[in-house]
Amino acid sequence: MDYLRSCWAPSSPAGRPRRGSDAAGRQDGLLWYKDGGRVVDGEFSMAVVQANNLLEDHSQVESGLLSATEPDLQGTFVGVYDGHGGPETARYINDHLFDHLRRFASEHKCMSADVVRKAFRATEEGFISVVSSQWSLRPQLAAVGSCCLVGVVCSGTLYVANLGDSRAILGRLVKGTGEVLAMQLSAEHNASYEEVRRELQASHPDDPHIVVLRHNVWRVKGIIQITRSIGDVYLKKPEFNREPLHSKFRLQETFRRPLLSSDPAITVHQIQPTDKFIIFASDGLWEHLSNQEAVDMVQRSPRNGIARRLVKAAMQEAAKKREMRYSDIKKIDRGVRRHFHDDITVIVVFFDSNATATAAWSRPTVSLRGGGVPIPSNTLAPLTPFSVTTELNSSY
Repeated sequence: MDYLRSCWAPSSPAGRPRRGSDAAGRQDGLLWYKDGGRVVDGEFSMAVVQANNLLEDHSQVESGLLSATEPDLQGTFVGVYDGHGGPETARYINDHLFDHLRRFASEHKCMSADVVRKAFRATEEGFISVVSSQWSLRPQLAAVGSCCLVGVVCSGTLYVANLGDSRAILGRLVKGTGEVLAMQLSAEHNASYEEVRRELQASHPDDPHIVVLRHNVWRVKGIIQITRSIGDVYLKKPEFNREPLHSKFRLQETFRRPLLSSDPAITVHQIQPTDKFIIFASDGLWEHLSNQEAVDMVQRSPRNGIARRLVKAAMQEAAKKREMRYSDIKKIDRGVRRHFHDDITVIVVFFDSNATATAAWSRPTVSLRGGGVPIPSNTLAPLTPFSVTTELNSSY
């Protein structure tokens, strides 16, 4: 139970759960939400809705000290981890990435793109070690992976790092018109984009079948759409693309270099007075809402509960495509729900220009993980090959 509390409840720096009516968020069926809260740089709203049988989206908001040794390194960390093939990789990232970031920030005595990149690399290496140590007992872990979207706000600078197809969308005010326009700060890594396919083909000139069109969908080796991730070790290291891994994932020919990358695309953005907010969300949201539609909704709505309203809007669009009502989709249980929409995670952070001037001792400290129905610890038991195959192919 202590382990579950640490995963699903916000905690103080000492690890003790915070108290309060919705300090740990609230639950409404498969929807979990935290309507509002304060972070070092402003305010945030957060929501997650589960669709898969096991929740594969994991997420977190951490605000306060970004280093164990540098008291001036105060800021906010946001992570959205969209798993595929199972929840294990996304959960691993949720448990380790922020700690790696704090460690490297302490070593470098600053926040930088290099610190973020090193945190990603250490997380990837750690998960590969888990796959290696459990290979004989749980070979299917090699076929589990996760997209990874991270935002770090520190000293007026925003770092956005991404693997996969989640998105970070900035809402920026246009002074002349009063409009708030959507600016995408994350690069997507999905084989459906021609430039991504060209990049992959250029890095694998000796493999004419590095991307294959299957059922009108471009996929790496005909298997997976995303081209960068944490995990998916079976497509990165040939020693894990063999028995006892299920034959569904084994390639007929061996490969000499990794087919997928874990090197994140990083954007460094100096926050301007016209920057109003940023939306971090898994692709479950963007399947149903455009960047500008999401920004327009945030701009015209109250801050409190906006993440939940974005999730609801995506579900309403999913219902409309099936000629259903939102109330009908809400009644559908997890697992079956995946036929109508994906797991959806949304975190909105509002920038407050006055927040950075707040005395360090009075800045809010937040440690919150988002989630739907809590995942029992025994879900780390081996999955059947069929269940892994179904989840992977339905999503990616």
